[in-house]
Amino acid sequence: MTKIYHKNDAAISELDELQYHVTQQCGTEPPFNNAYWDNKEPGLYVDVVSGEPLFTSLDKYDSMSGWPSFTRPLDANNITEHSDNTLGMVRTEVRSKFGDSHLGHVFPDGPEEQGGLRYCINSASLRFIPKDQLAAEGYADYLPLFDNDESTDTDTIETAILAGGCFWGMEELFRHQPGVINTRVGYTGGHVPDVTYKDVKQGDTGHAEAIEVMFDSSQTSYRDILEFFFMVHDSTTKNRQGNDIGDSYRSAIFVENSEQAKVADELIKELDASGILPGPITTEVTKAGPFYEAEPEHQDYLQHYPNGYTCHWIRKDWKLKK
Repeated sequence: MTKIYHKNDAAISELDELQYHVTQQCGTEPPFNNAYWDNKEPGLYVDVVSGEPLFTSLDKYDSMSGWPSFTRPLDANNITEHSDNTLGMVRTEVRSKFGDSHLGHVFPDGPEEQGGLRYCINSASLRFIPKDQLAAEGYADYLPLFDNDESTDTDTIETAILAGGCFWGMEELFRHQPGVINTRVGYTGGHVPDVTYKDVKQGDTGHAEAIEVMFDSSQTSYRDILEFFFMVHDSTTKNRQGNDIGDSYRSAIFVENSEQAKVADELIKELDASGILPGPITTEVTKAGPFYEAEPEHQDYLQHYPNGYTCHWIRKDWKLKK
């Protein structure tokens, strides 16, 4: 049975303040501080009001704008375009056909090889449905779209949790590595629950500033992730990275299983034996515990402030034999 979509007054009444402002009043949410700008999971993006399918993860890309960006709509028939002369410029507004929600704008500066368009959409106008929930949500007809999408194989997705000084610099370097799907910064390795940045800065919680790296093991390996980790920070000085001093800046690998522990231990032995580092490695290898996500202002920090503080680098003399 074909689903019927329409403007749903009941759904509108349940919108939060930002969703209402965006969809009903043609508002705009803050860049880099919204739900889906950096979401890399496979699935559908539907109208938050009507539920009509609008975009898919298959056409999503990082435009560096801070808003979800797509090269095309899922179905052009579900999108309407209108001239927008506000803000002293002429833009093309994008709305959903059935829900009549303001979504965002379309610009002619997208990837040329994919049509040259950039649909710049507000997260607040969307609801994301992961691939594995499509059938349960009534969108099973769209599952075949993902049949040939190798990036959606969740069996190859793994996580590495690492600490190597200020998490701002670590995240920015890792986000660009091959096979990395997502990154976030937070606190782990301590003894106090539900910590905040202020708590950790007091120096008595035992937590380290850390980064969680989600990667596709079909494109890179845990060892590759760790090798890069040792390339971009000082693992030979205890509890210090540059001007940052204290155990929250310690070098640490928080392993999630015995295989990760084995890889970490073997790599550290190889590095120590190679002599390519200025001294013995002080990096601790310990079992992963709770990871407390840092406050929004710390996520993707150097994306917001490209000239912000960092104490990391990439070694130019890296010649570890495999």
